[in-house]
Amino acid sequence: MLRNYLKIAWRNLKKNRIYSFINIAGLATGMAVALLIGLWIWDELSFDSYFPNHKKLAEIMIRQQMKDELGTDNSIQVQLGYTLKSKYNDLFKRVAMASWNDEHLISAGDKKIPGAGMWAEQDFAPMFGLQIVKGSDDGLKDPSSILIDESIAKALFGNGDPINKVVKIDDDLSLKVAGVYKDLPQNTNFFNTKILMSWLNAKNWRRDQTEWENHCAQLYVELQDGVDVKSASAKIKNVPTPHIEGWKETALAYPVDRLHLWGEFERDQEVGKRMQFVWLFGIIGVFVLLLACINFMNLSTARSEKRAKEVGIRKTVGSLKSQLIGQFLSESVLVALLAFVVSLVMVEMSLGFFNELADKSMEIPWSNAIFWLMTLSFAIFTGLIAGSYPAFYLSAFEPIKVLKGVLRVGKLASVPRKVLVVVQFTVSITLIIGTIVVYKQIQYAKNRHVGYDRTGLINVSLNHDLWNRYNPIRNDLLATGVVENAAESSYSTTNFDQNNGMDWRGKDPSRVVFFYDVNVTPEYGKTIGWKIIQGRDFSKDFATDSAGMIINEATAKVLGFKNPVGEVVKIHGKQFEIKGVVENMVTRSPYDPIAPAVFLCDGWMGVFTIKMKPNVPVHDALAKIQAVFDKYSPNIPFAYKFVDEEYGKKFAAEMRVGNLATVFAILAVFISCLGLFGLASFVAEQRTKEIGVRKVLGASIFNLWKLLSKEFVLLVIISCAIAGPLANYFLSKWLMNYQYRTDISWWVFASAGIGAMVITILTVSYQSIKAATSNPVKSLRTE
Repeated sequence: MLRNYLKIAWRNLKKNRIYSFINIAGLATGMAVALLIGLWIWDELSFDSYFPNHKKLAEIMIRQQMKDELGTDNSIQVQLGYTLKSKYNDLFKRVAMASWNDEHLISAGDKKIPGAGMWAEQDFAPMFGLQIVKGSDDGLKDPSSILIDESIAKALFGNGDPINKVVKIDDDLSLKVAGVYKDLPQNTNFFNTKILMSWLNAKNWRRDQTEWENHCAQLYVELQDGVDVKSASAKIKNVPTPHIEGWKETALAYPVDRLHLWGEFERDQEVGKRMQFVWLFGIIGVFVLLLACINFMNLSTARSEKRAKEVGIRKTVGSLKSQLIGQFLSESVLVALLAFVVSLVMVEMSLGFFNELADKSMEIPWSNAIFWLMTLSFAIFTGLIAGSYPAFYLSAFEPIKVLKGVLRVGKLASVPRKVLVVVQFTVSITLIIGTIVVYKQIQYAKNRHVGYDRTGLINVSLNHDLWNRYNPIRNDLLATGVVENAAESSYSTTNFDQNNGMDWRGKDPSRVVFFYDVNVTPEYGKTIGWKIIQGRDFSKDFATDSAGMIINEATAKVLGFKNPVGEVVKIHGKQFEIKGVVENMVTRSPYDPIAPAVFLCDGWMGVFTIKMKPNVPVHDALAKIQAVFDKYSPNIPFAYKFVDEEYGKKFAAEMRVGNLATVFAILAVFISCLGLFGLASFVAEQRTKEIGVRKVLGASIFNLWKLLSKEFVLLVIISCAIAGPLANYFLSKWLMNYQYRTDISWWVFASAGIGAMVITILTVSYQSIKAATSNPVKSLRTE
């Protein structure tokens, strides 16, 4: 029976090649989108599952409460790590502290490679189950040892054995290779970690930190058998509390499995911004596939009259309704399976492009039996869904009426098709509006006034050769003729990091506010082009500026002084006099409010900021700047970052969402237009006699075009009316995630509606004009 169904289905596909192509192309496109999104979602949901014990791993976080202000962060005190390690063995099998990843220069002999790495305790590698291919995973117990990944080992030592070989870090620290671990996959939080250095090494300044107010490390734990995260959090909650004055501080254990998708906090609540993307793209995938299914339903029911006599004859000779349903469902499943094969080809061909857009490294798991089971089930299910309505609709025809020729589908029969077309274009227009709003939000943040001039600014990280050599390096840079100004600071302008409390006259003792504090040289303000709005800038002409401070507008607002210049404040246990107030600068997320910041001419410096002259070619300027740094640091390659490029990276996540949404919106419109093209072709075919009569009676091509197109244009207008409020509701909720956000302008809806209208008219016009220009004599003769 099934074989007979499939044979008839194949004959029908060959007989109606155009409609078969439209059905298969539409379904294949929808399936390809669904498969791509499915691979992306699986990659997101399986983040960090590479680690064997990932279900038992947790990161220790700190929750700070100051009056009504709450904050949660993963920066912990070193003393908290030592306390958990020594006193909570009943909760944790392993405890390991680690720094954050920093860029390093890794060298062996004459080979030098840049790579990110961290300081980590000896339990870090066995805790995360790093796959050691050579050496041992407990090598970090030796302060002079290092673990490296396979790609670094291959690059430095080729096919030779790297164990016990010496590598140099930043041309300063010599370490012995104790182990080599497999490169970590991209869907792990430590993907970029190429080296692990021993926490016990004297160069790791965090090792000996004893202050409970100093949050300078990350802390990971592996739970004992039978211990869950919730109970562990309850028992360690108050460990840091007695050691902190001025605010309340507690600890919590947070599952590593949730870090990627849920590990962002607002106050003390996880917000899961990444998880919102998973839901968003999951919904888009379902709707794009639904559009393809709607195409199939529409074309199948539209062509019902062509199959009516077939149904009538089959019922007359004894076919049961269930058998007819089986016949039509088998046809749709066959179409779905053919579309599935085409979709796999489309996915394989587009996966590289999609990975680039999504910043992934996904592959189709061809050898995975579960993948084939799921995807084939998905294809068959899609076929059943797509064919369900046509199957029940066609099998319900009454044989007597059909064979007598009195079956009239009438206007009401087209209502379901019209509803489905409206659904299709509602989804497509909503996606178009969403894409425009995403890009509008990105552009709004990009155009935000940043408070300094990024043009021609580059940052060079200081290494041990460059420390304490500021004046000679700066003088040589200025002597090149390509540098307008240069200065040092503790942090890049695009990423202020360290924050601390501060005391001032009249401060409420119970109030705790954290301020970003940045060490700078006196030339810093002139180099980046900040704007002084009160007082003056730092100057070498004033010796007292070593105890001076410049604050931003946000800090001035917190302090509450009408004129803060001249006021004395206390930070780091030292007193500083406020010399000036600068305009607020965007130094973190461009979507968030400006945080309070203070600038001091005192302390450690980590970055050289250089302003290139605008009239000098960048290539020439960089060559002369490099020559200066090579003079002072000949063994470490010159590395720089453009400030405007670093600032642009802050929009990466939103840009990826926008790019993916654009691709999906285009595909959704394409699928909808395929269906529209098929329906327009069918309508023109059904009205062949009417068109011939109208032409004989003098109807113009324009009148006939308008007659055939107006129904579809009306459906798109209805879709616009529905899509507008829907998109406004959901996009308004999405924008609420950003404190600095754009508005949703009326022109966004107008543009999407006009665009959909133009696409509809172009799609329908081909069939309409073709029908309108056909020879009426041939049309009437065939009737």
